[in-house]
Amino acid sequence: MNTVSVDVSAPLGIFGGTFDPIHVGHLRTGYELMHALRLAELRWIPVGNPGYRDPPLASAALRLEMVRVAIAGQPGFVLDDREIRRDGVSRTIDTLHELREEHPRHSICVLLGMDAFAGFQKWHRWQEIFDYAHLVVAHRPGWPPPTEGPLAALLAERAMPDVASLHAALCGGIHVRKVTPLEVSSTDLRDLLLARDDPRFLVPDPVRTIIDSSGCYAQTYE
Repeated sequence: MNTVSVDVSAPLGIFGGTFDPIHVGHLRTGYELMHALRLAELRWIPVGNPGYRDPPLASAALRLEMVRVAIAGQPGFVLDDREIRRDGVSRTIDTLHELREEHPRHSICVLLGMDAFAGFQKWHRWQEIFDYAHLVVAHRPGWPPPTEGPLAALLAERAMPDVASLHAALCGGIHVRKVTPLEVSSTDLRDLLLARDDPRFLVPDPVRTIIDSSGCYAQTYE
């Protein structure tokens, strides 16, 4: 495993996604990992153009605003709109290149779920991610770490089981962390909204207000 060890500042956490919409599962996972990993801050980075999937139902401006109101007031949570502002397809490798230039002495941790990790080797220039950052993979019941195949081999090669390693090296490792199991997904939420059900208690109230007032998921509440 090729890691870079220097006098490293506390890690920056990166939590990206379409957030279409952001929900309590995202927020609780981010909160738990920020504290468990002792991150300097956790940057929430909504994807502008995901490229690899159908376009988000909510506009980039609305998704950005939903993340803004969802994380408001939480110390350590920071909104980063660079992928919304950037032209073209949003690429994690481009974001990490920019962040490494801006923060040369910070370890960087890219947070993702085990479901997203299952498709990691399809990411654009995925091998280069480790030149810029660590991966922190959150898992919960139903999404155990792989035990065979290419991902299991990658995990074994780059495993960093202790938090101290994430602080000691700028990049290059994979840390798997259990989080509270909240079975909420943006896909299920969109289905719920299109069925004209109310997402109360699944999204923060300010996010629910934006969804309601904008009609971005063809939803109105009584």
